[in-house]
Amino acid sequence: MGKGLHGLLAEIPHRSKNINICAPGFHTFSKFVKLPPVDTSKVTQIIQYEAQQNVPFPLEEVVWDYQILGATATGELEVLLVAIKSEIVEGLFKTAESAGLRLQLVDVSPAALCNAFRYNYGDLEGCTMLLDIGAKTSNLLFFEKGSVYSRGINIGANSITQDFSKEARLSYTEAERLKIEEGFVSLGGAYEEPESPTQAAISKIARQVMTRLHIQVNQTVQFYRGQQGGSAPQRLFLSGGAAIMPYTALFFAEKLNLTEVQYFNPLRNLQIDPALNREELAKVAHSLGEVVGLGLRNLAHCPVELNLMPKSSIKRREFNQKKPYLVASVLGLILQLFAIGLFYQKVAAEKNKALDELTNRVAPLQHNDQALRDAMREVKGAELQLEQFTTWMEDRFYWARMLVQLREAFMAVEEKKEAELTAKTGVWIEKMVAMTPSGPLLTATGLNPDIIGPVGNPAGAPGRNPPLGRVAKAGATKSSTNEITGLNLTCRAMNLSSLGPAVNGNIAFAVREELARRVDFFDSTNTALPGAAVVDANELTFSFEVTVKFKRAFKF
Repeated sequence: MGKGLHGLLAEIPHRSKNINICAPGFHTFSKFVKLPPVDTSKVTQIIQYEAQQNVPFPLEEVVWDYQILGATATGELEVLLVAIKSEIVEGLFKTAESAGLRLQLVDVSPAALCNAFRYNYGDLEGCTMLLDIGAKTSNLLFFEKGSVYSRGINIGANSITQDFSKEARLSYTEAERLKIEEGFVSLGGAYEEPESPTQAAISKIARQVMTRLHIQVNQTVQFYRGQQGGSAPQRLFLSGGAAIMPYTALFFAEKLNLTEVQYFNPLRNLQIDPALNREELAKVAHSLGEVVGLGLRNLAHCPVELNLMPKSSIKRREFNQKKPYLVASVLGLILQLFAIGLFYQKVAAEKNKALDELTNRVAPLQHNDQALRDAMREVKGAELQLEQFTTWMEDRFYWARMLVQLREAFMAVEEKKEAELTAKTGVWIEKMVAMTPSGPLLTATGLNPDIIGPVGNPAGAPGRNPPLGRVAKAGATKSSTNEITGLNLTCRAMNLSSLGPAVNGNIAFAVREELARRVDFFDSTNTALPGAAVVDANELTFSFEVTVKFKRAFKF
């Protein structure tokens, strides 16, 4: 392949190094899918899902792309999904690179044929079929009302050569030569067989292969009309190297019952250089569909624009394009470093001279350096002590302000609920346990009574309020981290379940919400009700717990 490419390029005197490549159908996977009407922002995500479901290889092993071809009357999006193994594209890239060419894009046969046909026969009305018969596979495309549908068929002209080679016991090369020189598609029926045994054998085999191809074409026509909502084809265009075999057009005209069967001319609307031999070009024009489709990608806006270039190849191409600039940059950097080296060599000599002068001047001052360092350490220590004393003075009133916030929160809940329920409401704190990073404060014998004792009884209720200083002092003597991070409150309220089954729970939730709003002292995201409200045995009150985390830890 490499030698053939080099030989071909040698015959082209004036050529560009930038090329487009079309991957053959037997190397690619293509499928038409319909997407439900969705927001445009979700189209890529849905197509990604469709690719995972339909591509028969892991997506990390392939290069895939898609083209939205339009929308149906019901709003569904018609999408062409194509994929190719990454290793195949890498092989194409390396082959082009070895020949000194730069690969710009990798297209697929159906897309290139579609672009070439639309450019040359975009004015046709009704449903049109294009059958491209290749060596290994054939591509069948339907064009109707601006939309396109295609299918790859794994039948090609090589099947004729293989079957004839086996029957005649000839080498594949010899069988291919005889097929090209003497082969034609037998008309069957009452037609007289040729006198040459070779022609008779090839013509029968060619008809058998074309019959198998016709069966696949007919099945695709039925699928297109039934599942895709298309209409019956009015005409057929033949293309590809195998389509030129004599009587191929007549065979499909009879089988498909079509009166209009002709050969595809991808050069129909192109300007041809007068220097080219038009007669010789006309003999092979039907096989240039993919070539013209690839060329149009650089000249016009095409209906189907796919690119199966893998990211690794794109990065390598970009790197190769930047090579000359990188080499120039390296050389410039070397020269710059050399100049900088000379400059710094002179600067170093001047620095050494200046350093000697400064050393003589600094020597007397070094004697006082240690004394200055000691004095700075003493100042720093004094600043740390001052900072600690300042913090203690600020925290001296922190706990008292926090308790005021608690009291105001409970009073606010009572006022709000009395207004809502038109009934006397009482809510108070029965127990309060200070929390540290390692848990509640403890004493040698258990929970500290100064912390968990009653600290917030409602107005008129019996109880003792310990001094704030004792609470802080107890936490300071028992907390291993010297800080309190929050409170675990055991609350009690008047039982108002007679007003409704959810009233008690609503009161507990209102306490939690009111505390969460005191954002200057409490962390709203960590204020919670760890359990449900529990009605006491006497049914006069109910209790519930609230955990509150301070906005900042209280150090003591």
